[in-house]
Amino acid sequence: MRVKEIMTPEPYCCAVFEPVLNAARMMKEWDVGSLPVVADQHSWKLKGIVTDRDLCTVLAEDKDGATTPVEEVMTRDPATCGPEDEVDSCAKIMQEHQVRRVPVVDDQGNCIGIVAQADLALKGKLRQVSETVAEISKPPH
Repeated sequence: MRVKEIMTPEPYCCAVFEPVLNAARMMKEWDVGSLPVVADQHSWKLKGIVTDRDLCTVLAEDKDGATTPVEEVMTRDPATCGPEDEVDSCAKIMQEHQVRRVPVVDDQGNCIGIVAQADLALKGKLRQVSETVAEISKPPH
């Protein structure tokens, strides 16, 4: 099975310059736990990914969410996969990097989709899902 068969196409994204507060509002409105971060509204070039946990660091560090850009808290150059990759390789990326979501990029590095742990659970193999959850949940070394 290929990644393109289970990914969410055209995911909600935010731009690197967006204030963290806007990203938090987007996540709430769209009911998502992460947003791929792109260069700007006119370019889908993937620059990073920001998660709800990343947004918590802004509060924990007493930063102003209205003025702190997403670029300051995002994970830069996240692990990605391509639409033609096997789902097994995407699951391995999740396991190796202990992440629950993997952006899908085209040959030009544009974000065209995202695969979440839930996508594996709903459309993947049971063994693959349990292995991925176990690896993601391990404490960092």
